[in-house]
Amino acid sequence: MSTRPVAVAFDVLETLLDLRALHTRFTDIGQPAEMLHPWFLRFQRDALALALSGEFASFPAVARQALRTESEHTASEADIDHVLDGFANLPAHPDAEPALRKLSESGIRVGCLTVGSPENTARFLANVGLEQYVDRVVTADQAGTWKPSPTVYRATAYQLEVAPRDMALVAVHAWDCHGAKRAGCTSGWCSRLEGEPGDVFDAPDVTGDDLVTIADRLLALPGR
Repeated sequence: MSTRPVAVAFDVLETLLDLRALHTRFTDIGQPAEMLHPWFLRFQRDALALALSGEFASFPAVARQALRTESEHTASEADIDHVLDGFANLPAHPDAEPALRKLSESGIRVGCLTVGSPENTARFLANVGLEQYVDRVVTADQAGTWKPSPTVYRATAYQLEVAPRDMALVAVHAWDCHGAKRAGCTSGWCSRLEGEPGDVFDAPDVTGDDLVTIADRLLALPGR
């Protein structure tokens, strides 16, 4: 049975951070705004492929290659710089601050688990006022592999000084929640992005339409 977590780690890209503001970056470089979605999916696929093959490359390297391919090699290196530079200044989703604040004020250790670069993630958290609630940021770079390898979630629990069973992972991606569950963690899935979690993944422990609901439901779980 799922129990109240001691620590909660949030996915960053699309869960806390609103990627849609990058649409203007694509139009700035003469690409369609709609390229954002397939590019980000290509990036995720390529990162997963590296993890499955036992390899690792940094977020900028994988993201750059994905954008070269998705643009059919019409985006210049300067164009790609312009798109990636936008990550540091993206807005947070409206439910991010109240959810993190609620957990932090309830005595829960709060972490961020991201495939993004540590520098951009730190800048994003500072820009949107979330850094005051975050005890630790853990990146794929630090873990040496990509989600959903169990190593990533276990490394995050270690950084938050808890056992995996005492940590929850919150994300808008069902595959991410599945990975956390397989690593022995609790999971909280927010339906904002995908609508339904799908029946090919392990069922999340708590679900909700927004991050505040997820926080409330994690806090309501019985103690160990």
